[in-house]
This record gives sequence, structure tokens and C-alpha cells, in this order.
Amino acid sequence: MLEFFYGLFNLAQVESQAVRLSLQVSALALAMLLPPATAIAYVLARYNFPGKNLVNGIAYLPLVLPPVVTGYLLLLTLSTESPVGAWLQDTFGIVFAFRWTGAALAAAIMGFPLAVQAIRLSIEAVDRRIEAAASTLGANRAWIFMTITLPLILPGIIAGAILGFARALGEFGATITFVANIRGETQTLPLAIYSLTQVPGKEIAALHLLIISVALALAALVASEVLNRVANKRLHG
Repeated sequence: MLEFFYGLFNLAQVESQAVRLSLQVSALALAMLLPPATAIAYVLARYNFPGKNLVNGIAYLPLVLPPVVTGYLLLLTLSTESPVGAWLQDTFGIVFAFRWTGAALAAAIMGFPLAVQAIRLSIEAVDRRIEAAASTLGANRAWIFMTITLPLILPGIIAGAILGFARALGEFGATITFVANIRGETQTLPLAIYSLTQVPGKEIAALHLLIISVALALAALVASEVLNRVANKRLHG
């Protein structure tokens, strides 16, 4: 029993590598998804325009599509054999397929709808009379957004970022379809757990990563809930 608990908190090199790669992939995914998620959330919350329902549907599409479908679409679009993928490689030297950057892109797409939803709800909760009052005093739109709107929606942006980051940590289907399961390159936590469960005698190693995954996901959800409460308190007094 003591050997079991001793082994539980001592990660092997392969396991540590998967944890580090997952954090690296999730951090890049967050950087990819947060700016467009904020922009799309603002547009959907504040404007009515032809095609809004279509934009809304596309923004939330990764939530309802099977992750494998998303990964396969990415592979068709961005593999080095496709026109877009070949152009990116030849022009900028960027390759996504079967690279850790591709894993980050897949994770960003899967986490995008969660970030959009959290940020959009935060924007919709802002009392627009405050912005209108600032406008009557001569403030332009950019100044109103930076000094009034952004501070009010910041907790929602942080909550959306945390949810997107957590979703990126747990991404499996789109990742394995788009970039495969390559140790040290694309083998994130979920993929490493999957690989270990297929090998007899690797139960402890799989349990290591399982506990880490649960702890990271739980921490993200708790942080998101706390930030949502802070946002509601600021917006509603």
C-alpha cells in the first residue's frame, strides 16, 4: 500500500512530459481563442445584422459537432497536402498537422464556444445606461469601451478564459484526429491516459494523470464560479 501511494506522486518522464505539453498546448490555445471570442461575443451581444443567426451558429458549432468531425475538417483544411496547409507551409513555414501547434489549434476551436458564451453573458449584463451617460459627456466609443465596458466585463472574460483553458486541457477527439498521438509532440494528458490504459501494468501511471486531470479541471471550474459571482456582484451591487 505504501508503495502504491509513493508511486502515485512520482511522475515518470513520459507522464511529466504529457503534463507539461498539455499546459503548453492549453496556454497557446487560450492565446488563440480569447481575442476572437471576445470580439464575436461583443458583436453577438450588441448588434443585429443580416446573417447574425448564421454567425451565432458557427460560433457554437464545435459544441454540437462530434470532436472527431472537427479534427477531420481541420486535417482536410490544414494538412500539408491541402491548398491552405501547403500555402501556410510554403509562405510562412507554419505546419499544424501532426504538430503540437495543431493540438493547440484544435483545443482552441473546441474551447471557443465556452469562452464566447461566458463573455457574451457578461456583456449582455452591462447596464447600457452607464455607457449612454458617458457618451452624453463627450466620450467616444473606444474610450467608453476601455474605461467602462471592459472593466465591467473583465470578470466574464476571465471566466471565459478559464473555461476555454480547461476545455483545452481535456480535448481528445479533435486532437487525436488532427495531430495523432505522438509522444513528446502531440500526446497531451487525455491522449497519454488513453495510451496508458491500453498497456497492461500501467494502471498506476494512468491514475497519476487521471488525478492531475481531475484536479486541474476542478480548479478551473471553481475559479470560474467564483469569478461569475464577483461579476454579478459588481454588475448588480
